[in-house]
Amino acid sequence: MMRYLVQHMLQDSAVKKPDHEAFTDQNQRVLYADAALRAETLGMSLRQLGVTRGDRVGVQLPPTAALPLCLLGAGFADAAFVPIHHGLYPEQVAHILYDCKATAFICDPDRLMALQEHTRDLEHLRFCLIDEANPDVELPQLPNTETHRLQDLMTACSGAAGTSRSMGKDLAAILYTSGSTGRPKGVMLSHDNLIAGAEIVTDYLNIGTDERILAALPLSFDAGLNQITTAILTGATTTMVVFRFGREVVRVLVEENITGLAGVPSLWNLLSRSSSGLGKQALPSLRYITNTGGAMPQNVLASLRQQLPNTEVFLMYGLTEAFRSTYLPPDQIDTRPTSMGKAIPNTEIFVINDQGKQCDTDEVGELVHHGPTVSMGYWGHTQLTEQVLRPHPIPQPGGSDPGPVCYSGDLVRKDAEGFLYFVGRRDNQIKSSGFRISPTEVEDVITKMPHISQAAVVGAPDEMLGQHLIAFVIPSEHAKIASADVIGHCSAMLPRHMVPKRINIVTALPATSSGKINYPALREMLESPTHETVGGGS
Repeated sequence: MMRYLVQHMLQDSAVKKPDHEAFTDQNQRVLYADAALRAETLGMSLRQLGVTRGDRVGVQLPPTAALPLCLLGAGFADAAFVPIHHGLYPEQVAHILYDCKATAFICDPDRLMALQEHTRDLEHLRFCLIDEANPDVELPQLPNTETHRLQDLMTACSGAAGTSRSMGKDLAAILYTSGSTGRPKGVMLSHDNLIAGAEIVTDYLNIGTDERILAALPLSFDAGLNQITTAILTGATTTMVVFRFGREVVRVLVEENITGLAGVPSLWNLLSRSSSGLGKQALPSLRYITNTGGAMPQNVLASLRQQLPNTEVFLMYGLTEAFRSTYLPPDQIDTRPTSMGKAIPNTEIFVINDQGKQCDTDEVGELVHHGPTVSMGYWGHTQLTEQVLRPHPIPQPGGSDPGPVCYSGDLVRKDAEGFLYFVGRRDNQIKSSGFRISPTEVEDVITKMPHISQAAVVGAPDEMLGQHLIAFVIPSEHAKIASADVIGHCSAMLPRHMVPKRINIVTALPATSSGKINYPALREMLESPTHETVGGGS
């Protein structure tokens, strides 16, 4: 069959390998035939409820086999799925559901109960599907919505499936990611985008039908979602995992004979520690590992290569707005271990200076991405989309329009052999544990605390996390604020990766000539041994 929708890849593999494992977790193993049937049935059920082409379906579930089945089920309903990280707090979840005007929301009972206090603006939400198999458990309700048991809609549906009316250029998914300012914004991905990403990664990682991929990254990440799409494209197996410690990941690597693992620097740091037991295990099946979400520290890279001498390491760079952009082949690591590599297949990467011209060798410029994985832009943010997705910087022969390119905001340089190196960001965005964090979002939470007049958040280098957050806080006049109280407040309002590691109580913040907070000056102060006393505070 012709594969032009994401769910077609699942159907195709179900025909070719019906008895092969598609998704596994600690409690269940779902074969391809059953996975396709359950996802198709869920799609039919959503249609019968009233979900139509282009509607958005939010999904917030823990990383079990049910999660990818629900995402694919939304596709079978001609809807776009919106994976929501399982660690987000109710207020953040409500923002995403409100922003994308979700018609349906799939979650577990506890998450729906926690959302009950944040439903004021969710007038578009019509259906809640609850992952609760016990029929004796009463399901929580949200105002003005129908509540259904997810398992019922995956196993029983009357009527014909119907023919999909979606096209490859239609919206398939929205991934919410933070920018330098404001709340998270939704990056729109088409079916064409997701299929191209799966095909490209399958090509350069040489992913085969017998791969067993460990999904240690959240599916709300582009790289995490790609683990699912590459697996269903090839008929490989995806193992979902819940973990807190490195040894839990190592246990699954051994028990499930995992062949491929993608991670962010914080995961690699966990695995490189002696407490993980990675070096004590024989892992003959682990063919490759890949890194994303920030540069892997060199000491961690060296440790992993020593403990996994027969495993290939692929260092990758990407951004949600254009998926993967570059990768460094394993045979180049010894020569240039800090490089981002070169363009992924079927993709052009340019380094463009402020004059709009291609940079010379070793000249720093902005990374610009052109290819089939360039996203559709930001949901509901036309001006922001136009800032990031722009016309191709190099005129094409004959005046043909090659489509938009993505300006990444990342500053890079290219060496004489064409290998790229990351230099920094144009904006104030922070990347920690693979998450892109908006300083403004954290600042807004801090300033909701009584007796705080202003806050500024910056990122500081961190061997484990890539960056960690440091907050500069100005108390209200005559108020006494303890750093521990601010951290406690943030811990109650934000997921762990967004909680500042250190709070600096100050009396003033450096400002630009226009009166805005001077973030570069704050970052410079972090390098000073006296930065704890910015503005005369303590």
